[in-house]
Amino acid sequence: MPIPEDVTGEEIDKDVRQELQSLPKTLAEDVAKNLVMVARLLDEDPEKAYGYSKVALRLASRVAAVREAAGFAAYANQKYAEALAEFRAARRMTGTVDLWPLMADCERGLGRPEKTLDMAGAPEVQKLDKAGQVEMRLVAAGARRDMGQLDAAIVTLQSSELASNSVQPWTARLRYAYADALLAAGRTGEAREWFAKAVEADRDGSTDASDRLAELDGVEFLDALDEEGNDDVRTDADEDEDTDKD
Repeated sequence: MPIPEDVTGEEIDKDVRQELQSLPKTLAEDVAKNLVMVARLLDEDPEKAYGYSKVALRLASRVAAVREAAGFAAYANQKYAEALAEFRAARRMTGTVDLWPLMADCERGLGRPEKTLDMAGAPEVQKLDKAGQVEMRLVAAGARRDMGQLDAAIVTLQSSELASNSVQPWTARLRYAYADALLAAGRTGEAREWFAKAVEADRDGSTDASDRLAELDGVEFLDALDEEGNDDVRTDADEDEDTDKD
């Protein structure tokens, strides 16, 4: 696959670059460039990122960073069996547990929520850092919902991290998941409160909490101004007023 001229391979993380030093120089450069493309395209074009990951995998399948990148690319394309195999390979090579929540989520994707919950209770979870433990909690709650256990999903998300007023990288997603579970359980008032809290924590727009909150408040967003030049936001109250006028 073509590599843009502005990609040199030097953009990769220094730890990955160190891993690639076990390869011949030219090969290491080629692998690095493909890994850069995987990282660059993973969110905006996961299918192309997957293609570059396969090239890197063909060139250096014994490098843990390559197996991990291949796993992320497969995961982004919902190829869960393939992603799980790559994550397992990377874990065997490194001995770390960082990928444990992603591996558990792959089990969800494969329709095995019971396996996900088994992994949520495994000793590996205690070895995760705080972010990893929160991620595992999110995955476990998702598995509970897959099994129709809404109340259990809500309880799973209740934690010191959820109750904390400090904003961490995971705070918005945790609050959002909790709000969504509450809404699914019919607890609309509480759900609105937690969607609002998710909006407060979502500084980079990683969730659509603001849209969900607006939806609960009866706000409808239109793509453009209507023919009479009215504002592009209408509420249920506006609709009621229009009906009264008729």
